[in-house]
Amino acid sequence: MALPNRDNPYSFEPFLRRRDSFDYYADDTFVQRLVRHHTGESWEAIHARLLAFSRRVSFRWRELTEISSLPDMRPRLMHFDGHGNRIDRIVRPRETAMLEQEIAAEGLFCERTPRWERLTKQLLLHQNGEAGVLCALACTEGLISLVEQYTGALDPSVERALRHCREGIDGDFGLGSQFLTEAQGGSDVPANRVEAEPDGDHYRLFGVKFFCSACHTDYALVTAKVTGSEDVSTFLVPTWLPGDKTRERRNGHVLRRLKRKLGTIELPTAEIEYTGAVAYPVGPLGQGISNIVGHVLTVSRINVAIGAAASALRAAREARMYAEFRTVFERPVADYPLAAHQLEELERTARRTTAGLYRIYAELLAVDARLTAGLPRDVDTDARRRKFRIRMLIMLQKIVTMRDAIDSLRLAMSLFGGHGVMECFSALPRLLRDAMINEQWEGPRNLLLAQIHRDLQRIADWYPPRALAADLVPDAPASLAAELEGFA
Repeated sequence: MALPNRDNPYSFEPFLRRRDSFDYYADDTFVQRLVRHHTGESWEAIHARLLAFSRRVSFRWRELTEISSLPDMRPRLMHFDGHGNRIDRIVRPRETAMLEQEIAAEGLFCERTPRWERLTKQLLLHQNGEAGVLCALACTEGLISLVEQYTGALDPSVERALRHCREGIDGDFGLGSQFLTEAQGGSDVPANRVEAEPDGDHYRLFGVKFFCSACHTDYALVTAKVTGSEDVSTFLVPTWLPGDKTRERRNGHVLRRLKRKLGTIELPTAEIEYTGAVAYPVGPLGQGISNIVGHVLTVSRINVAIGAAASALRAAREARMYAEFRTVFERPVADYPLAAHQLEELERTARRTTAGLYRIYAELLAVDARLTAGLPRDVDTDARRRKFRIRMLIMLQKIVTMRDAIDSLRLAMSLFGGHGVMECFSALPRLLRDAMINEQWEGPRNLLLAQIHRDLQRIADWYPPRALAADLVPDAPASLAAELEGFA
């Protein structure tokens, strides 16, 4: 029991010192073991670079993220300058701009950055939350993935955009976004109405995109239908034409308003009206949906899984730190059997999610990280089946890992008691809101399940559901494969 003391000496400092001194990579032996397992002979060089990178993520960039996530730091839209010119300037905190510039300068998508190094750096970055930066990075990776498929058959402006985003130009790295959603369709991209009107060697876009995240970037991949066509095509749209960025004169579009969202509040998301924007086709006309799904959404769904794993890691770690610090009824919270079980479950989920992420990524790299748009058409049945399994796993991974991440964050917050819901006390409430947004991003649960079901029907003649289930869970009893087949 405790006697009254008007000068209560209680302090959270021991917990805060432990939490804030943690290095996301150097102090996480589990992630290090994963990296070592998958990188083989490249381990030592990659390990050294990750140690240096993690120091920036864990301290400087974490602090910048915490400042930029404050409620009064939300992005805002300035439609006109002092002379009445329409500029649609997105006003963001200085800390967000610094964070974005410093991370982009790392050249995550350069050829010099090995894929395993990129993945792990993304995992570390996501432990700080979206921060107004990571959506743009994911979209940039998707833009690069798609545009690379057509190198040599593109307008020079698109080739330059690829170089700007992938390797940088004069030390400046471009960022991309992707605008698919319209008011009438949501995830139903075939219902798009934005029109692409031919104009010489390029096109001009007209119409409204309803939900455009990362609307501050240099380029956007935009879906639209060419005049007179019912088929969706994909276009690259520069935000500014050459010489216009410094004058804040946008390329044939206006930002109607910024959206107010539950999470990822540091990220500007807008309604955009195209009024004749110069646009360049990427890939054959009429193949927009297959290109977007096969390349752009695949990359984005992997990034969602990275975010889920990162959130689960941080939730488990900080919940344990607090539970071992906090004493309730003269015992640390971690000593109570129910809390101890919950902490163990949080850690199991975090490790399972992260290990699964790396395992699926290894499968993706094994097929040269190039999943063809649509269903695989390889002549060799084994190769075709392998690519189809990866396609399924990426969708299943998004469904399962986002559910687990949200559950983990909610459980971790409960172990903090009342402090768990205080955004000024920890990052967990912010990560929970971000996770709930990510669960909807790039296809909510029901849409993905419907897509999986359609795919299973289409491939049944060369990959029966029982065979697929047996390949996905090779150590499971035959009864489970039969049960899974029933769902197909």
